Amino acid sequence: MRIGPYQLENNLMVAPMAGITDRPFRQLCRRLGAGLAVSEMLSSNPKVWKTDKSMNRMDHSGESGIRSVQIAGADPELMAQAAQFNVSNGAQIIDINMGCPAKKVNKKLAGSALLQYPELVEEIVQAVVNAVDVPVTLKIRTGWDPENRNGIEIARIAERNGIASLAVHGRTRACMYKGNAEYATIKAIKAAVGIPVVANGDIDSPQKAKQVLDYTGADAIMIGRAAQGRPWIFREIDHYLRTGETLAAPELSEVRSILMEHLVNLHHFYGMPMGVRIARKHVSWYLQAHDQDGQFRRVFNALDDANAQVETLEHYFETLAAN
Repeated sequence: MRIGPYQLENNLMVAPMAGITDRPFRQLCRRLGAGLAVSEMLSSNPKVWKTDKSMNRMDHSGESGIRSVQIAGADPELMAQAAQFNVSNGAQIIDINMGCPAKKVNKKLAGSALLQYPELVEEIVQAVVNAVDVPVTLKIRTGWDPENRNGIEIARIAERNGIASLAVHGRTRACMYKGNAEYATIKAIKAAVGIPVVANGDIDSPQKAKQVLDYTGADAIMIGRAAQGRPWIFREIDHYLRTGETLAAPELSEVRSILMEHLVNLHHFYGMPMGVRIARKHVSWYLQAHDQDGQFRRVFNALDDANAQVETLEHYFETLAAN
């Protein structure tokens, strides 16, 4: 998989997820087999660029791999400025968000709400592509609602205006995350354009990854929710695609090592108390398979000290290993 001048190590990508794909998570997914990890969505509104949240999202210091930064907004000029700002801040790829279905994003006419307005889509894409010298990618859904799947039209707009790669989530905006992703529209989009197409949505196993790639003809796959608490899914998929063999699940000791590394990195990245708060959701995802009744997670979520989180988790894993 190639995006502009950048050759990815494989065709597996981490989907941009607000509040999740921060630097510690991106780095972990990259180390565990993802070829590209896209940053959390950044607003094109310059008034919020100096907030703690935005500053954290823009922090790529010491980050390995290709730095892809996603921007969101509905004003072509502001989107162009946001692209330039992030390139000056270290972004090597700019990704435009036209896929987010969240109401607070859509009410500002950003994210997947833009799919209703192909002319505005074209204006935004033109403005961003012309504003920067790095590759610009685009993330969309298959359309606004099941009666208006205009993904092919949007893909053609993207291609003729210089978009380097197109990621498509197999649901419409109206579908949010309900039901099952459909891949027929992604297949049709891939057949309609010559730029690389990335399939996204409900890819949660190596077998599903191969099935989606084979069916759609997509150049790559993008994984979001299935990587939460399971960042080694990229390693598993990469191994399966290369060998046809299913990689063994990680031993408990490795899960412990990965989780503890992630926990400490979150504490360092965000500081207190934010690092402790953000760690709770990640720990909950990691432990779903082990703590099925949620008893330990309730205890963990009540902790408000970084050292207490580390010590409590260490003790939990020691107890698991002894049983």
